Formats: sequence, C-alpha cells, structure tokens
Amino acid sequence: MKFTLSFLSLVALTAAASAQDYPTRPITLVVPYTAGGGNDIMARTAGDKMSPLLGQQIVIENRGGAGGSIATRQVAHAAPDGYTLGLGGTGTLAIDPTLYSNAGYDPRKDFAPIGLIGTSALVLVINPSIPAHTVKELIAYAKANPGKLTYASAGVGSGIHLAAEYFRFQAGIEMTHVPYKGSGPALNDLVGGHVSMYFSSLPPAIGLVKEGKLRALAVTGAARSPIFPELPTVAEAALPGFEAVLHYGIVAPAGTPKPIVDKLNAALRQAVMSDDMKQKLAADGTEPLASTPEQYAADIDKEETKWSAIIKKSGAKAQ
Repeated sequence: MKFTLSFLSLVALTAAASAQDYPTRPITLVVPYTAGGGNDIMARTAGDKMSPLLGQQIVIENRGGAGGSIATRQVAHAAPDGYTLGLGGTGTLAIDPTLYSNAGYDPRKDFAPIGLIGTSALVLVINPSIPAHTVKELIAYAKANPGKLTYASAGVGSGIHLAAEYFRFQAGIEMTHVPYKGSGPALNDLVGGHVSMYFSSLPPAIGLVKEGKLRALAVTGAARSPIFPELPTVAEAALPGFEAVLHYGIVAPAGTPKPIVDKLNAALRQAVMSDDMKQKLAADGTEPLASTPEQYAADIDKEETKWSAIIKKSGAKAQ
C-alpha cells in the first residue's frame, strides 16, 4: 500500500512539474477541414496570437474528410499532453455526432474544452428574381407556392443545410434541398438563378449583395451584424427566437492536465480579446467570444442538443 501511494504521489508530482514547464516544444492545432476555409482562417488567426503568449509555435495542420469527423476523432484519441489540440466547431461537435452513425467520439466526454474563439452568423440571400424583399414576403411566397422554392447548401448535414432546415421548420414551409460540394458552387448557381436561396457565411456574400447579384433579407444571429447593419435578424423580421450561428473553439483530448488547460485558456482569452484579433474576426463577420473551459463545455452541450434535434427532424444522413 505504501509503495502504491508513493508511486501515485510521484506520478502526480511529475505531471504537475510537466504542466508547469509546458510548453517545451511546438503545439499542433488540427483543423478538421482543408486549408483556405473559414475554420482554417479562424485557427490560424488564433494560433498566430497565442504562439508568442505561450513561447512556442502553434503549427496548423489541416486534415479534411467526412465533414471533419475523421480529424476530430484523431484529436480525441491523441495523447492528453497539450501538444495536440483541435479546432472545435458547430459541424464537428454539434452536428457530426448525430449526422454520422459512428463518428467515433463523444463531444461531451472525449474532449477537454479549452475555450471559445468566436461566433459567426449567416446571411439569408436569394436570387433577385424571387418576388420577395423581406423574410415575411419570402415565407408568404413559399406558402403560396409549396415546394417551388429551392435552397442550396454546402453539403448534406453542413451548418448551412441545417440552418435552412431550421428555417423551414420554424416558418412552416416546404422547400426543395439542392446540396453542393462547397459554398462556391452553391453561390455560383444561386447567382445564375438555378436555385432560389442560400444561407451563406458572411464574407463571400458581401460583394455579391453590393453588386446586386443577390438580395440579402436577414442575418441569422441574435443581433444585427456590423457587416450588414441595415439587415434585420430573422428573429426580428419574422420568426421570434430564431438563431442559427456557427461557434468556433479549441479543444484538447480528455484527460489533459488542468494546469495545461488553464494555461492554454489564458493565452486564448488574451488573444481573442486583443484589439488586433477583434479587428481580424470582425472583418470576416465573426464576433469574438472569449470563455472559460467550463463555459465552452456548457456551450458544446447546448449546441449539440439543439442541432441533433434538428438533424433528427430533417432526416439528414451523411452520404
């Protein structure tokens, strides 16, 4: 018994010393999508600001596939030593566990949340040929023409797809889903009039709306967006309580020592609240959202509960 207690004490002391010295080498932040997208930009922006605060480089590693679930599963099974982190988002932590029959991880049990980075709303855009200039007019048109409206998505089960499904449920309308392999092709076909509407992330929609190629009706956040201040939210325009936003954060494998989690959280919070990063996030329509690990854990739980119910109701399945 004495030997066991002594051994456990030694292990605890070693872990504490290791956490105190952390980090002593570069940290890998895994982005579960290909380079160039919103998730990648979010990770690189945060990593660049956190690296000097931690005294070690944060190296971004892109691993796309299966809606982000493959790389997220790899992060969950990585050594809990603080040197492999993952970019967590609505897609991987709130949608994939229900969308895929076996994602291979539990968003509540298999990760140690570090903290949130930010939240980003979507904008509801339609082809100008659709006779609607407000959300109420769009809903009225859909009800008068059941099934005539088509809505594009960046793929089955994407946040954009499920935001449209959520809108459909709340509005009580029928629309036809047309999935695409990414936002680019979806927006191109929307501009071309091949589909009626799309819930777009903010950056790629700005130019198209200003040029008159698309008509913006509302944003999906709880408050108006500084990028489109003239647009109402969907909630204030027609559907009280409606909110469909994408959340971004950083997670570590479950079992990562608390001192390491706390050190990473402190660096992340300082980065997110810096004026430089606030400006960079705002330029992409993202609202900074610093949090504690406990607050991020509560957010993951809340978001998974919300989106899993929408997935089940829509009948969406990974293809």
